[in-house]
Amino acid sequence: MRISDSPSRQVPAAVSHEGSRGDDDLLARIAAGSQGALSELIARHGNGLRVFAARYLGNAGDAEDVVQEVFVTVWKQAARFDPARARASTWLYRITANRCIDQRRRRALRSFIGLDDIRDEVASPEADAEATTAARQELAIVRDGLSRLPERQRMAVLLRAVGDLDIAAIAEVMGGSVGSAEQLLVRGRRALRDHLAMAAAGRERKSS
Repeated sequence: MRISDSPSRQVPAAVSHEGSRGDDDLLARIAAGSQGALSELIARHGNGLRVFAARYLGNAGDAEDVVQEVFVTVWKQAARFDPARARASTWLYRITANRCIDQRRRRALRSFIGLDDIRDEVASPEADAEATTAARQELAIVRDGLSRLPERQRMAVLLRAVGDLDIAAIAEVMGGSVGSAEQLLVRGRRALRDHLAMAAAGRERKSS
């Protein structure tokens, strides 16, 4: 379940009014296109958001990716922030919480398909831009493969990998037997691996 990114009337008491007003000013300047204001907002809140995301996700590399996504969102959507409805810190942490939920879903899908090595490579501090780009391309191929699965296979895979349901629960949701649900998962996973293998072979042919 996602948390609404829209500002809420609930505000954290721990944030000072002075700091809140400063954040409001920064967001107004970001909305007007100031990269300097974005840098200042990152300096103010980036570390706190990283700590929050890292503790939620249990992975510093994933947390860094999340925080980068958060500030890209801030850059694009600062004009939507309404200081009359919420404090800036509330808005920032709400966006971060939603990105963490998205990241956990992506991680669950990678793990189900067998892409843990890619996750570790991206999370590693030594991972360079080329490795990160390759990992993200791999995930794009997986998403394409999911879209090509027969509907019931796709549903079973997503219920298992993203919904974290066991086979009995998947069978109940889909109105079938445990055996049929298990077969859908086996076939779906095999099809995704075949899709990845074909895509990898295609990249090798292009590079040769």
